[in-house]
Amino acid sequence: MVKAAATKKSGAKKKPATTEKKGAAAKKAGVSVMRYKCRLCGYVYSPLRGEPHNGIPAGTPFEDLPESYLCPVCGFQGRGKIGTWGFDEWRPTRYICSMCNYIYDEKRGEPHRGIKPGTKFEDLPEDYVCPVCATDPKIVLRYGNVVKQGFSPLNE
Repeated sequence: MVKAAATKKSGAKKKPATTEKKGAAAKKAGVSVMRYKCRLCGYVYSPLRGEPHNGIPAGTPFEDLPESYLCPVCGFQGRGKIGTWGFDEWRPTRYICSMCNYIYDEKRGEPHRGIKPGTKFEDLPEDYVCPVCATDPKIVLRYGNVVKQGFSPLNE
C-alpha cells in the first residue's frame, strides 16, 4: 500500500516535468512551433510557454485552449472579449541575441557570412554563432560563443 502511494506521487510529479522537457527539447532542437498573434493587440500565444498565470501549462497547443479562452492583453485593457477566433497563425522572421541584442532578420540574411537573404532561422547551420558576440573577446572569454539557442523570436 505504501509502494502504491509512492508510485502515484512520483507518477504525478513526472508528467509536468516530461511536458516541460518536451517543450525545452523542441526549443533547443529549433523545431518550428506555430504561434498565434491577436489581430487586435498583437499579443503572441506560444505553446512553448503557455500561460501558467491563466492556468494554461507550457506545451498546450492552441487548438487545445478552452472555449472560454480570451486574449490576456485585450481583456486586461478592456477592449472586449477576443477569443481564439481573433488570432491568426504567426511565424517570427526576426530573432534577437540574448547577450548583445543583435537581430537576425530572415529577409536580410547575412550575405557577408555566406547566409543568403530569405534563409529561415531554423535552416541556419548548427554551428551558427552570433556575429557580434563572436567578435567580442570579453563575451567569448566569459560566456563562450552565443549559438542559435541563445536567440529568441522577436515579436514584430
